[in-house]
Amino acid sequence: MLSVAATRHPGPRPGPELGLVPRPDSVTVQPGRFALDHRTGLRAGPGAQTAAALLRELLTPATGLPLPPDSAGPITFLLAPGEEALGAEGYALTVRPEAVLLVAARPDGLLRGVQTLRQLLPPEALAAAAGGAQPRTPAAGWSMPCVRITDRPRFAWRGAMLDVARHFQPVTYLRRFVDLLALHKLNVLHLHLTDDQGWRMPIAAYPRLTGIGGRRTESAGDGIPHQGAYTRAELTGLLAYAARRGVSVVPEIEMPGHARAALAAYPRLGNRPGVRLEPWTRWGVCENVLGVHDGVLDFCRAVLDEVADVFPGPYVHVGGDECPRTEWERSPAARARIAAEALSGPAALHGWFLGEISAHLARLGRRPLGWTDTGDELPPAFTALAWRDAEHGRAAALRGHDVIMAPYRSTYLDYPQSADPAEPRGQDGVLDLRGAYENEPAPAHWEPEAARRVLGTQAQLWTEYARTPAELEYLAFPRLCALADTAWSTHRDWPDFRRRLDHHRTRLAALGVRGRSPQSPLLTP
Repeated sequence: MLSVAATRHPGPRPGPELGLVPRPDSVTVQPGRFALDHRTGLRAGPGAQTAAALLRELLTPATGLPLPPDSAGPITFLLAPGEEALGAEGYALTVRPEAVLLVAARPDGLLRGVQTLRQLLPPEALAAAAGGAQPRTPAAGWSMPCVRITDRPRFAWRGAMLDVARHFQPVTYLRRFVDLLALHKLNVLHLHLTDDQGWRMPIAAYPRLTGIGGRRTESAGDGIPHQGAYTRAELTGLLAYAARRGVSVVPEIEMPGHARAALAAYPRLGNRPGVRLEPWTRWGVCENVLGVHDGVLDFCRAVLDEVADVFPGPYVHVGGDECPRTEWERSPAARARIAAEALSGPAALHGWFLGEISAHLARLGRRPLGWTDTGDELPPAFTALAWRDAEHGRAAALRGHDVIMAPYRSTYLDYPQSADPAEPRGQDGVLDLRGAYENEPAPAHWEPEAARRVLGTQAQLWTEYARTPAELEYLAFPRLCALADTAWSTHRDWPDFRRRLDHHRTRLAALGVRGRSPQSPLLTP
């Protein structure tokens, strides 16, 4: 059995000719190169076939190389369960002039190693993933430098949230976004599927959710109708596509606030009987929220049943934040619920509601996720996404919540990347590249018991002002590269990251990603 070094140490700095993002744990560059040609085959040991198939799927369109299964092939994929020190996603990669060996303890580790192999090849090897590139051979041929890499992530949760409720994105783009996440060893796509402005997931028992809730007349006064929803087949296909790349998809169904699209479809779910609403056409926090009578809970349970049926992962996000109490304060049904549950008042309905939802998700074998404003409003079973302030994450962790750090000052990619007035419109404020890189999911001053509760971190791409894939990618890159680096690597070295990013930009260009760059800083048509 191959022995791999699992010690976490700085190791030699990856040279600028590698420019790997995120930075591996340990890299040693050795003499020579390994060349691929039409005779190169892939050998996969038991349980390693998925990783070999992924490398073939990703490389063949651009390189024209068949990379067939070959029991004597020079590129070998092995699962080595005895190498548990590598963890669930770690891998050891050895590239020699005559052979390549990729070893991991678990299948996801092999998938992470596949992305490193892609980055070691010339950038043109990534080009076909952008769609439509013709196979061609770069001047240097299809080869990679000889290296020894031992690698594993710092955090288990490394993700990006994509808001498809405000501006719908086609499933073809979601697949591309999954590929971009996987390239950067990000392993969670958090899909924000419902909000005041749109409902994008079909629920068989409630067809008006997408039929009415999936359409709005305009967006913040632009006069342009907007609509869109996924089919169940599109979602299940996306999940399978993402799973082959080691990316899990977490659905978010907002409740009890951010629910006006649902109220437009089914007014009986609200607090104002007989009042008909439309999906909201403005941005911000809407005062229309779900009611608290039994019919609403039945609706929520039925929706979550179908969500759990479509999305097999352990987590379901139910929003939970920014829930005004105005309607509950005026509602006779809300007052009746307060009395029946012996609650202190309308504010207590929020925790009670989320507690009922949490209990139902537990019966479904799922774990609830929720946004937290202050860290003290989520029931105990929730995993908290701390978005307003990092210290809210610390407070939640000390109360026993697992925490995913998403503080807006360093993870909200809908903020402009500079103060240049020519930047695309976004939220008030600026998040530049260094600000994204300095995101620290577990600050050094936190108590050890709080730091241990941090599962990881994720970026947020809200789409009030981002309508198209091109606009999304301009906002995401290269800031998403920075977050990926800090989520995966224990090394924090800003000048080193900038050097690696300079090389990595050639890969993004090959993929057709038009992110912000020093040479062309602003998005152009």
